[in-house]
Amino acid sequence: MSTHSKRKHIKAVSQKVKLFRANEPLLSVFMWGVNHTIGALSHVNIPVMLMPDDFKAFTKTRVDNQFFNKENMPSHFKVKEYCPLVFRNLRERFGVDDSDFVNSLTKSQPIMAKYQGRSGGGGRILLSYDKKYIVKTSCPEEVEQMHHILKPYHQYIVENHGQTVLPQYLAVYRLTVEGGETYIIVMRHLFSQNLPVHKLYDLKGSTVDRQATDKEKAKEFTVYKDNDFIEDGIKIQIGSEAKERFVSKLTRDVEFLTKLHLMDYSLVVGMHDCQRAKCELESLQDDVEEDCEEEADDTENEVIAKSTPPATPSPKSATEGQAFNFDLEFHPEEDVYGIQSKCDSCEEIYFLALVEVLTEYNAQKWTAHAMKTVKHGTGAEISTVGPEQYSRRFLEFVTKLIE
Repeated sequence: MSTHSKRKHIKAVSQKVKLFRANEPLLSVFMWGVNHTIGALSHVNIPVMLMPDDFKAFTKTRVDNQFFNKENMPSHFKVKEYCPLVFRNLRERFGVDDSDFVNSLTKSQPIMAKYQGRSGGGGRILLSYDKKYIVKTSCPEEVEQMHHILKPYHQYIVENHGQTVLPQYLAVYRLTVEGGETYIIVMRHLFSQNLPVHKLYDLKGSTVDRQATDKEKAKEFTVYKDNDFIEDGIKIQIGSEAKERFVSKLTRDVEFLTKLHLMDYSLVVGMHDCQRAKCELESLQDDVEEDCEEEADDTENEVIAKSTPPATPSPKSATEGQAFNFDLEFHPEEDVYGIQSKCDSCEEIYFLALVEVLTEYNAQKWTAHAMKTVKHGTGAEISTVGPEQYSRRFLEFVTKLIE
């Protein structure tokens, strides 16, 4: 009796490896870290409720002798993710899908934002390539403070169903690259993906040393302050109903910060001028048509090189450019900090959000308050005051600006 055996012909398939191209090793490691940690988290069951230990938890990944993609990635690096289950829960409550989150942060490298805020210690503010998320390098003290308030912050977000103008914290990492440690906080972007901000104010409710300097005004994108806002005679015109909803939300947020002894925060006011944007779009369309005509005339002399597209585009510019989005529609479900104006003489979109909320009123701030009081007098509206006084003055100032 003869037997016959069948052989299966198995075709070897090369594993698809995602590349993380950036113009600096730190950003390549960040992109790798987001992809790795969120991917690993997808295999972890979602708990019914978070436990106290989840607010102390972290994951660590160490990579040694990494030779693949070595032109972009260092051979040795470490990635530490803080409280992964807590931040997954926060992303869910803020309506952020993890697969979209990973795509936004890893498809192409983050770009430098025009607005750099008041990030101290040499910190930078970057944006995901699609401008959905802020990637902020931070100092250890700020991360420690955020870790300290994370449990009450999470509880506050749960109780208010994610309805807040506080920063929406989505992930926190510590990256060790070439012997140096860098802390990174990922948040939802304050402004729109597609609507450019034409003027930006940072308001604290103080009038002492609160105007943009000549040096700041000479920059490509100026961040104006309280006295500039007053001198410009601007009012945030959103109508009585929207004002009531916003002030109620802001008051609730500020009271939460006051309970945690936090102060020195600002209300960022980004203003999108709808009419100006339409004019800019028309001008851009004319330029595009001219360029297309010129390219059509030169097609006979051009040679088009074809190549396989990379997993992530090769890095070119690391700065937020002037690329214009042809979609000028306001999408409130995505632009969560945006409010449409109600004004007969103007059409604007306002982006209103609290920023820099992790400053605690400690001995250092008390000393600064005493020194500024001596310099400017007890009646001066200096920014460095106690949390209760700061919150009262801040709310009073902001409420007067809204109509």
